Amino acid sequence: MLVVLRGAGDMGTGVAIRLWRSGFRVVALEVPCPLAVRRTVSFSEAVHDGRARVEEVIAARAGTAAEVAAILDDGMVAVLVDREGAAIETLRPDAVVDAILAKRNTGTQIEMAPLVVGLGPGFAAGEDVHAVVETNRGPDLGRVYWRGSAEANTGRPSPILGQSETRVIRAPTDGEIRALRQIGEIVDEGAPVAQVGGATVHAPFQGVIRGMLRTGTGVMAGLKVGDIDPRLDPSLCFRVSDKALAVGGGVLEALMMYRSGRLV
Repeated sequence: MLVVLRGAGDMGTGVAIRLWRSGFRVVALEVPCPLAVRRTVSFSEAVHDGRARVEEVIAARAGTAAEVAAILDDGMVAVLVDREGAAIETLRPDAVVDAILAKRNTGTQIEMAPLVVGLGPGFAAGEDVHAVVETNRGPDLGRVYWRGSAEANTGRPSPILGQSETRVIRAPTDGEIRALRQIGEIVDEGAPVAQVGGATVHAPFQGVIRGMLRTGTGVMAGLKVGDIDPRLDPSLCFRVSDKALAVGGGVLEALMMYRSGRLV
């Protein structure tokens, strides 16, 4: 089966890896300038670098929809710059998964493929998608809904060792970001970690730089530009998160239920 993912950030990449490991052929669609903060675990980096490796899986950028088949035949995930999803009609996938995580539907339609899955809030199963996978941490994380919607956006990141909103680095103003630290570096509380439009952003506590946008990326005030992890384990910066794997498991379940005809 061929699956097209709309979005190749860390969550979409976790889904792609689960599907790739299960034998699916996967194409990920991205925007020209991705805003994935956790770049070390995001196939969206292939947009800039041509290729991206996350754990043992390699993704390669395709220049056109016609180049996708060769990349898939080489055992890789294909990444195609296609903001609007125009290539879906050409690729004719068995399933489309909206992994944009915009907290709203930005254009995915139930007619795009025999099975269309939306991740998180903003979708209604049975209306604009066939199924929705829960992305909110808790007892329902990764659960597949064939009717209804996922939990509403809480507006707060899940806490890690008691740190929630404080672990998110946001742009203090409009401008281009200049990263002062590398992903995987341990920083002390108060250490400068980035500059945006001349304003310096400091670490709110001691932790590991888990994610940071590329230097030179244009951002708006309030946008998430980085992520600090209080667990002080740099290896976690290079591994797919438990949340992304759980959501990927939900997508896999939806695909297998569709394949077997045992829909709820």
